[in-house]
Amino acid sequence: MSVGADYTTLVTGAAGGIGRAICHAMIDASLVANRSPAIVAVGSRADAKLAVLQEELETRGAKVFALAADLTSVKAVRSLMERALECTGGLDCVVSNAGRSSAARLAQMSAEQWDDCFALNARATWLLAKEAYESLARRKGNIVAVASMSGLYPHPGYGAYSPAKAALIMLCRQLAQEWAPSGIRVNAVSPGMIHTPLTDVVYQDADVRAKREAMVPLSRIGRPEDIARAVVFLAGPDASYITGENLRVDGGLCDGLLSMIPGRTASR
Repeated sequence: MSVGADYTTLVTGAAGGIGRAICHAMIDASLVANRSPAIVAVGSRADAKLAVLQEELETRGAKVFALAADLTSVKAVRSLMERALECTGGLDCVVSNAGRSSAARLAQMSAEQWDDCFALNARATWLLAKEAYESLARRKGNIVAVASMSGLYPHPGYGAYSPAKAALIMLCRQLAQEWAPSGIRVNAVSPGMIHTPLTDVVYQDADVRAKREAMVPLSRIGRPEDIARAVVFLAGPDASYITGENLRVDGGLCDGLLSMIPGRTASR
């Protein structure tokens, strides 16, 4: 089936702050390149947010398919991808953005909580990739996964989140090696501190926001659009010789951590 689109992207977690920005940025990139875009916007449920997003994207001229799926379910992911391919005829890019974190101490969390965190934050990307492989190979497409700086550094108190995101980054590197002969590129983006609807409750506290901004060398908290632009770059032709990379988008935060140690002469 053909939907009359030149470039088709599937985005999970599409209705959230970063996912929504990615959908819009993908349309921007397609329009600049005089391509007709199609978006498969995937949410965890068919709710009002997903419907609003579909209307926004369609207003901009994109062909949009809003689908809901439990990405922790093997059966649901297979059904999702079958439906997506049926609707579009093929995919050029899969953006695995869906994820979640929750406060938990490793000594107190259950095995079920551990497994649930890995299922969404790491395994779901592998399941999506497997189901999309043939289509991506035909179109010489690519995968971009949204990881986290927590996958590079331990984040105490967040349970399995750091281990799961670290696994996701390594998964992308391994997929990149195994699938390069098929012409498929696989990369990851690791956000730093980003102001999204989910984190808005934190940044409403002016004191907390100021303290966080002071930690970032670029002196500001990231926006969803910052992550979206990085995803679009890795998915696009300017990154055609890049695979297996993890692009940190954190305003310099991670590399500036040592400068925050009290008493160091180079501290900011």
